[in-house]
Amino acid sequence: MRNLSILILSVLLSAQIWAAETCSRVATINYQEVLVDVSSSNRGEGLRYYLEKDQIAKELLDEYQENNRPTWKGAAMSTLGSAMILGGLLRTNSGENETLTSRNFLFFGGATLIGVSYLISKTNQYNNEYLLSKSIEE
Repeated sequence: MRNLSILILSVLLSAQIWAAETCSRVATINYQEVLVDVSSSNRGEGLRYYLEKDQIAKELLDEYQENNRPTWKGAAMSTLGSAMILGGLLRTNSGENETLTSRNFLFFGGATLIGVSYLISKTNQYNNEYLLSKSIEE
């Protein structure tokens, strides 16, 4: 249980550090600093004015923003993981012979689901940055 608390705390701290980093993305265009992320909902929106002039770059920016939106699959995995952890907390120790509903299975299975969902989300965001850099190069 202590290791799970440490894992959750480290994920929360790394998410806060990452959030502070994304709010300060600045690009220099024609010797002017331009905010890349002007709003929290559409990342890369600050570059739209400059990328609208090229249709391919605009389409890549739109695809980048579309891929950055949260998906229902990630939300479902995280919700199921949270429900499994909650079920593990509410589960009594009786019935130790049950494998799929034991406390340890629910704890570790829920934590694994949340971790996998987080890693998939961050991997998709990292790979999606290629679209933004490609749209800038266009």
